[in-house]
Amino acid sequence: MRFGKKGKLHPRYAGPYIILKKVGKVAYELELPAELATVHLVFHISLLKKCVDDPSSIVPLESVAVKDSLTYEEEPVEILDRQVRRLRNKEVTSFKVLWRSQSVEEATWVEATMKAKYPYLFPSDSIPA
Repeated sequence: MRFGKKGKLHPRYAGPYIILKKVGKVAYELELPAELATVHLVFHISLLKKCVDDPSSIVPLESVAVKDSLTYEEEPVEILDRQVRRLRNKEVTSFKVLWRSQSVEEATWVEATMKAKYPYLFPSDSIPA
């Protein structure tokens, strides 16, 4: 039985689900939700994938303001770095931005439009847009 979409776009794995018990040497019984009641509970280990719980990757729902259109806008917290790249006859300024629900390692480089949209991140006028 396929989970969700059919064809190339169907997900390879569904879950994560809790393992209830080991059945034999190479099979496990899983705790499946009610909507998967028609699926057999025992799976061969070749059909399972290990799921490692990483608490740092979980974003608390209270900190994300989801709009009615099921989108949200990530807000920057701090400008970590700045670089100026020269392209033929003009210079392009980029800023390394730390976002609200991400760690420092996940900071991204953004073009210079940041100063117009988030002026509170640029307290001094010494940083050009």
